[in-house]
Amino acid sequence: MASYTPFCLLSLLLLVLVLSCSCQPSKSPEAEALLKWKTSLLQSHVLRSWSLSDGNKTGSPCNWIGITCNGADKKEVTEINLPSCGLQGTLDQLSFSSFPSVVRLDLSSNTINGTIPSNISALSRLTYLDLSNNQLSSTLPLSLANLTYISVLKISGNKLTGEIHAGHYSNWSQISYIQLQKNQLSGKLPSEIGLLTKLRYLDLSYNKINGFVPSEIGKLRNLGLLHLVNNSFTGSIPPSLGNLSQLTSLGLLGNRIYGHIPPQMGNLTNLRWLDLGSNNIIGSMPSTIGSLSNLIRLSHVDNFISGSIPADLGNLQNLKVLDLSNNNMSGTIPPSLGNASGLAYLYLYGNQISGHVPLTIGCLSNLRHLQILANHLIGLIPSTLGNLTELTSLLLRDNIFSGLLPQEILNLKKLATLEVSNNRLTGPIPSSYGNLTELRNLLLRDNSFSGLLPQEMANLTRLEILELSFNNFSGSLPQICRGGSLQRFTAVSNRLTGHIPASLRNCTTLKRLRLDHNQLSGNISDSFGVFPILSYIDLSFNRFYGELPSKWGDCINLTSIKITNNNIRGRIPHQIGQLSRLQLLDFSSNHLEGEIPKELGGLHLLYYLSLRDNKLSGLLPQELGELSNLELLDLSMNDMSGPIPQKIGNCIKLQQLKLNKNGLNGSIPFQVGNLVNLESILDLSQNFLTGSIPSQLAKLQKVEHLNLSHNLLTGSIPSVTPRTHLILFIPN
Repeated sequence: MASYTPFCLLSLLLLVLVLSCSCQPSKSPEAEALLKWKTSLLQSHVLRSWSLSDGNKTGSPCNWIGITCNGADKKEVTEINLPSCGLQGTLDQLSFSSFPSVVRLDLSSNTINGTIPSNISALSRLTYLDLSNNQLSSTLPLSLANLTYISVLKISGNKLTGEIHAGHYSNWSQISYIQLQKNQLSGKLPSEIGLLTKLRYLDLSYNKINGFVPSEIGKLRNLGLLHLVNNSFTGSIPPSLGNLSQLTSLGLLGNRIYGHIPPQMGNLTNLRWLDLGSNNIIGSMPSTIGSLSNLIRLSHVDNFISGSIPADLGNLQNLKVLDLSNNNMSGTIPPSLGNASGLAYLYLYGNQISGHVPLTIGCLSNLRHLQILANHLIGLIPSTLGNLTELTSLLLRDNIFSGLLPQEILNLKKLATLEVSNNRLTGPIPSSYGNLTELRNLLLRDNSFSGLLPQEMANLTRLEILELSFNNFSGSLPQICRGGSLQRFTAVSNRLTGHIPASLRNCTTLKRLRLDHNQLSGNISDSFGVFPILSYIDLSFNRFYGELPSKWGDCINLTSIKITNNNIRGRIPHQIGQLSRLQLLDFSSNHLEGEIPKELGGLHLLYYLSLRDNKLSGLLPQELGELSNLELLDLSMNDMSGPIPQKIGNCIKLQQLKLNKNGLNGSIPFQVGNLVNLESILDLSQNFLTGSIPSQLAKLQKVEHLNLSHNLLTGSIPSVTPRTHLILFIPN
C-alpha cells in the first residue's frame, strides 16, 4: 500500500501537466510576429481581435482582422490588409521573414512613420505592396529589387527622399503598376525604366526628379498611364513616346521641358488625357494632334507655343476640355472648332489671337466655360453665344470688342460669371439682363457703356462681384444687394447721381466698396450702415455731406478709408481709433473741424494719413509719434497750432511729411533729423516757426523737396544732397 501511494501521486501529476499543456495553444511564428508588432504600435485599437485568448485554441492569426490565410486548412498567412485603420508607429518590429507566403501587404492611409526596413525583401512571394499615404521617410531600400514577383507597388503620399536607383528595376520583370507620387524623390529617372516591359501604370508626380525624360520609356508598349507631373524634368519630349500605342493618359505638367511637341504624339490614338502645361515648350502645335479622336482633355497651358490653333482640333468630337491659355498663339479662332461638339471647357485666354469670334462657336451646345480673355479679338460679340444655354462663365475681357452687348445673352439662364471689362463696348446695359438671376459676377468696367443702370438689376440677388467702373453710366444706383450676397462693388468714374439705395446701405456682406469720382450725394451718416467685414471703402470726389458716423468704429475689418473731396463737416469721431487694422486714412479736402483725435495714435498699422485741406485746429497730438509704420503724414492746409511734437522723430519710416499752411509755432525739433527715410518731401512752410534750423536736418540726404519758407527761422542752411530742391528763406 505504501508503494502504491507515490505511484498514484506521480500519475496524477502527469495528468495535470498533460491537461495544462493541452489548454495552452501553441503560437504560430506568424501570430507571434504580428503580436510583437502590435505591441510596438502607438495606436492600434482596430487590432483588438489580435489575441490568443478568448477561445483561440489554435494559436493561428487566420481569424484576426485584416489577416487572410490560404488553403482549406488555412494555415499560412497570405494577405495582410489594414488600410485606413488608424495605425500609428513604425515597421521596425514587424518580422517580415515570418511571412514566407504573404502575397499582399496593404497598410495604406495610416500614420506609419520611420523608414521602409530593408528586410521587407524577405516577403519573397509578395505581388502587391501598398504603403501609400503614411509618413514614411528616408530612401527606397535597394532590397526592394529582390521582390521578384512584385506586380503592384504603391508608396505614394509619404516623405521618401533620394534617387530611384537603376537597381530597383533589375528584377521587376512582373511589375505592372508603380505609384510613387507625392514624395520628395530626387535625382534622374534611370534609363533602365525601359526594362519594365509589363508596366501599365507609372506615376512619379509631385517629386523633385530632374534630368531628361528617358527615351527608353518608349519601349513600354503596355503603358496606359504616364504621369510625371510637377517635377523638374528638362530636355525635350522624346519622340519615342509616340510608340506607346496603349497610352490613355500622359501628364507632363509643371516641369522645365522645352523644345517642340513631337508630331509622333499623333500616333497615340488611344490617348484620352494629354497635359503638357506649365513647361517651356515652343513652336507650333502639330496638326497630328487632331487625329487623337479619343481625347477628352487637351491642355498646353502656360507654355510658349506659337502659331495658329490647328483647324483639325475640330475633329475631336470627344474633347471636353481644351486649354491653350497663356501661350503665344496667334491667328484666328478656326470656325471648325465649332464642330468639336463635346467641348464643355474652352480656355484660349492670354494669347495673341486676333480677328472675330466665329459664329460657329455658338454650335458648342455643351459648353459651360468660354474664356477667351486677354487676346486681340475684335468686332461684335456674336449673338450666337446666346445658343450656349449650358454656359456658366463667359470671360471676354481685355480684347477689342465693340458695339452693344447682345440681347441674346439673356438666354444664358445658367450664367454665373459675365466679364467683358476693358473693351470698347458701348450703349446701355439691356434691362433684360436682370433676368440672369444666377449671375454671381458681373464685370463691365473700362468700356464706354452709357445710359441709366437698369432698375431690373435689383433682381440679381446672387451677385457677389459687380464692377461698373470707368464707363459713362448716369442716373441713380439700383437696389443692388437685395439678396445679401454682394462682396465687391465698384463704380468708379461714372456720372452717377442721387442717394445710396437702402439695399446697399444695409449690405453687411460687403468687403470692398468704391464709388469715387461720381456725383453721388446724401447725408453720409444716413447713407451707410455698419459693414462688419468691409476692408476698403472709397467715396472720394462726390457730394456727400453731414458728419462722419461714429458707428464706423464698429467696421473692425477696415484697412482703407478714403473720403476726400466731399462736403463732410464736424469732428473726426474718436471711434476711428478702434479700427486696429486700418492702414490708410484719407479725409482730405472736406470741412472737418476740431482737434485731431489722439486715439489715431493707436492705429499701429497705419502707413498713410492725410487730413489735408480741412479746418482742423488745436495741437498736433503727441500720440502721432507712435505711428511707427507711417510713410505719409499730410496735415497741411488746416488751422493747427502749437509746436511740432518731438515724438514725430519716432516715425522713422516716413517718406513724406507735410505740415505746411498751418499756424504751428516754436522751433523745429531736432528729432526731425531722425527721419532719414524722407524721400519725397518735407514741407513745414507757411507756419510761424522760429529759432535756428537744426543742424540734424543735414542727415536727410534722400529728401527731394525741403521747404521751410514763410517762417521766422534763423541760422545756417543745412548741408543737403545736390538733388534736394531747397526752399528756405522766402519772407512771410
